[in-house]
Amino acid sequence: MKPIVVALEIDDEALSQRLAAALAAAPDLRVAERGESADVAVVLPEAAQGGEAMDSTLTRRELEVLALVAEGASNKLIARRLGISVHTAKFHVGSLIDKLDATGRTDAVAQAARLGVLHL
Repeated sequence: MKPIVVALEIDDEALSQRLAAALAAAPDLRVAERGESADVAVVLPEAAQGGEAMDSTLTRRELEVLALVAEGASNKLIARRLGISVHTAKFHVGSLIDKLDATGRTDAVAQAARLGVLHL
């Protein structure tokens, strides 16, 4: 059986090499050489490439807050876990909702998962 040829169209060289190593172990797959046509291509989501899917990238703190929101944490619990005020936690949650163009907390988690920012 002919292997499926996978092109890695990722600007991050370290990530591309890690993916190539992982795919090399998969049976019936082969990573395409540069310029070679492929059966499928692996690309980063638009948000990860700095595209227009999000207004700007999420900060380290926003990613921490996002993980807690995904666990169902309230603003009060987020504040307690991160050692910040409830007002600051609420601000970070609002910022996440805006950046992810979400309608609320649950939608923000869903949007982040769709964009590959959060892995559930």
